[in-house]
Amino acid sequence: MPPRGVKSSKRTRQYEHIKDSAKARGKSPRRAKEIAARTVNKQRSKVGETKTAPRRGTAGKTARGKTARGKSSSSSSRGGSRSSSNRSSSGRSRSKV
Repeated sequence: MPPRGVKSSKRTRQYEHIKDSAKARGKSPRRAKEIAARTVNKQRSKVGETKTAPRRGTAGKTARGKTARGKSSSSSSRGGSRSSSNRSSSGRSRSKV
């Protein structure tokens, strides 16, 4: 039985499919129902089918691309490198270090 707010046949089918998949993976019937209900409710909320749908789909991010703690994550802090058109292909030269 799908969550209480589910009225469409699409979400009912989704609930049954997720529940059956969880059972096939070895979850208990009770846990499979919980996983299915949580997943269906999450999807409904994400696309705005609920009364309390979120305003944005980006969890943990604020309006200017900063994380919830106020730090922006630049490419260098994520392990990337900055692009530069005047850099040689051999990497950083001694004069630019």
